[in-house]
Amino acid sequence: MPTVEIIQETPLTLAELKEKLDAIKKRDVELTIKGKKVETYLTQFLQATNTKKLIDEIKKLQIARLKDKHIVKIVDLLPKDTDSLQAILAEENITLKQEDLKRIIDAVKEHA
Repeated sequence: MPTVEIIQETPLTLAELKEKLDAIKKRDVELTIKGKKVETYLTQFLQATNTKKLIDEIKKLQIARLKDKHIVKIVDLLPKDTDSLQAILAEENITLKQEDLKRIIDAVKEHA
């Protein structure tokens, strides 16, 4: 059995995943069973927003401890208040200042 070497790991938003899945669908004509399950999930949970703009906006805030994987989670879940944002970040074991949380929420509200 061949071994697989992971060269790079990049977190994807749900919107980016949908784009990749659409490209696979065009290439292969039909999705695998797992691909169909992912497509079903995406149609249920993908929220219409300009994710690339929002990612750029959050990155511009230059919050030191906020990494790409955190930003992707924020963009996918679009928290409406600081409590929701804290709940999202709690799983990642990251704490931010209240003012940074507020700045993130303001960016999300602007694009959502």
